[in-house]
This record gives sequence, C-alpha cells and structure tokens, in this order.
Amino acid sequence: MSGQKSYLAGFAAEESVALKYQSAGHRILARRWRGKSGEIDIVAEGPTGLIFVEVKSSKTHARAAASLSVRQQNRLRRAAEEFAAQRHGRTNIDMRVDVALMDQVGRIEILENALLAA
Repeated sequence: MSGQKSYLAGFAAEESVALKYQSAGHRILARRWRGKSGEIDIVAEGPTGLIFVEVKSSKTHARAAASLSVRQQNRLRRAAEEFAAQRHGRTNIDMRVDVALMDQVGRIEILENALLAA
C-alpha cells in the first residue's frame, strides 16, 4: 500500500473505532496523542477510568492482532503512563490498554486489557 493509502486507511479505521467507543458512552480525550514514549491512537475516558486504544487493521482480525509486537506493547504501556502522569499528575489511576482490530470489511473487534504482562 502506498504511504498516502496507508495513512487514509489507518485514519478511517481509527475514526470507526472512535465512533464505536463513543457509542458505548466513552468520551474521546485525544486522537493520535504523541508523547516522548510514543503515539497512542485513541485515548478515551469511561466510567472505569482511562482507556488507551491501539488500532490495528488488516485483511483479518488474526493478521491485525499478529502485527502488535512486544516492543509496541511496551511502548504503548509507557505512553499510557506518560499521558496519565501529564493529565492527572500520577500513574496509579484506573486505566487499561485495549487493542481494536479491524478487518478488511470493516468489522471491529475490541480486545480489552490486551497487553501482555510487563
């Protein structure tokens, strides 16, 4: 996929996922938030705390899930802690990292608390 096509496909996937979280009653706080530790696709807030969402899209959900490396998971964890520290002045708040998988026909699967233990 060309750079422009990849960018647009990623943006569309993130938009669809953000709408899914909003329709579930979550408030979107940030999109493509970038800190020193890395980028988070979507930051949402719900009744149980902050939700950091990594969006992965591919031909199938399995292929999308397989594209999330351990290195990326560690980066996401650090970026989430950085966001929480900036917003709340601490990291010991209720938060989770979800992975949203989108397949080629636009079906979305949300994996809550999807990161491997550190």
